Amino acid sequence: MSSTQAAVVLGASGSVGHALIKELIRNGSFKPIVTLVRRSQPEQVAMARDAGVELRERLVPGMDPAGLATATTEAIRFLEGDIVGLSVLGVGAGTAKLKIDEHRAVDVRLNAAFARGLKASGRVKHLAFMSAAGADPTAAATGPGVAGMARYARVKGEAEEAVKESGPAVVSIFRPAMIIGSQHTPWLLEKVLPALSFVTPAKYKSITVEQIARAMIATSLNTPAKSGIYHYPEMTALNARLPA
Repeated sequence: MSSTQAAVVLGASGSVGHALIKELIRNGSFKPIVTLVRRSQPEQVAMARDAGVELRERLVPGMDPAGLATATTEAIRFLEGDIVGLSVLGVGAGTAKLKIDEHRAVDVRLNAAFARGLKASGRVKHLAFMSAAGADPTAAATGPGVAGMARYARVKGEAEEAVKESGPAVVSIFRPAMIIGSQHTPWLLEKVLPALSFVTPAKYKSITVEQIARAMIATSLNTPAKSGIYHYPEMTALNARLPA
């Protein structure tokens, strides 16, 4: 990879997305940063401008699969040099209220469309993709859709399979458990979970939005030789590669 490359980001408006954009700007190795968003994020544009980093917003108001795939490929057409893709798009805490196909419409179909657009450009070799701990495409498709339950794991697993099938040659999959700093994580859990980390299995330890963002950036700076899955231990190791 060259010392400066472009980053194309999906999911910039969420909690992890905000952290990812902030860390991409702070890192300074990604110029420009391109976001595919339904609505403009003025604070991100201002943050990038103040740091002397170009951030280009590509608005996709309908955020439908066909439109997103086309917008992704078109955005890349105007970029030079090396390009990486990063997606942190997901429904968040609202999955409990959705039917499984409504959940799939975002987590599976939109992420697959983004991956397809990256691949169709012919210029993106790596996608960093955020999924969730416990993702399993063979899990039960029935029952409640809340995070941590089988149906949620099923959709996340299907999303992983979809981006691997549709996307670039290398897909790095990040599987956080409870996310500290997310607007969807109850504040009480944010206080209690870190104190219980000593009895929590390593890959299910809670992790901050910043740690997830930095881990994704680490693989984007040095593309792995092959696709892989990253849980808490691997993400914290990736964090150690970057300056504090």
